[in-house]
Amino acid sequence: YVLTTEFLPPGRPLLAALMRSLPTGLVLIIGSPIPPRRWMARFFVLSVLYASGLFPLLFIAAYRLPGGVAAVINSLSPLIVVMISAPLLGSRIRPIQIVAGIVGTLGVALLVLRSDAHLDVVGLIAMAVAAIMFSVATVLTKRWGLPEGMTSIGLTGWTFLLAGLTLLPATLLIEGLPDDLTARNIGGLINIVLISGILAYAVWFWGLQRLSASAVTFLTLLNPVVAALLGWVVLDQRFNLWLALGAVL
Repeated sequence: YVLTTEFLPPGRPLLAALMRSLPTGLVLIIGSPIPPRRWMARFFVLSVLYASGLFPLLFIAAYRLPGGVAAVINSLSPLIVVMISAPLLGSRIRPIQIVAGIVGTLGVALLVLRSDAHLDVVGLIAMAVAAIMFSVATVLTKRWGLPEGMTSIGLTGWTFLLAGLTLLPATLLIEGLPDDLTARNIGGLINIVLISGILAYAVWFWGLQRLSASAVTFLTLLNPVVAALLGWVVLDQRFNLWLALGAVL
């Protein structure tokens, strides 16, 4: 979030999405075998749910909703994963998970929600669909596992390569390439590629192979906590006792 607002070229959501996906795919497929034919449809589904379909919805929500409202809707993802894991993974829904999900959402609300938040219907729908897509992608990744002979790094690479190839023509047709990039913009794009793309998603898929789907998505509640702390430290935004209580929850 700090990169987007402070470093990336303004008004370039598709470019940011492309830079998070295509280089990630190109780098992480190195040394990976070509997926079996029966897996190509699965890779396409995951690429849409994780990136090429998800990112545009996230940016629509970002433009039409206050960040706090979007964060609260997104914090429902752990509850969604718990619910759909029961039929798709055969997991048992435990009461502690429901309680933890509700408490986590309450904490996010205290952390980021403002009383004057504007609720835009299109933005709400976009964010709700994005949260559902991400949750479904997480559960399907766990259900399908890995193609034979492929590591989690290869799974990540092929998923984001397909997403990037889908986003490339859309970016060129709708936004085009920026005419002028500052050193700050270039640094932000490099960070998006290396840290927010290659490293972050490689670690995500690696962890998802070793933890339950619900455990992984509960960890995403740390996102708004880190964002609030960065806003306080880097952008000199307020951080009071209510925010601290939300972070603790």
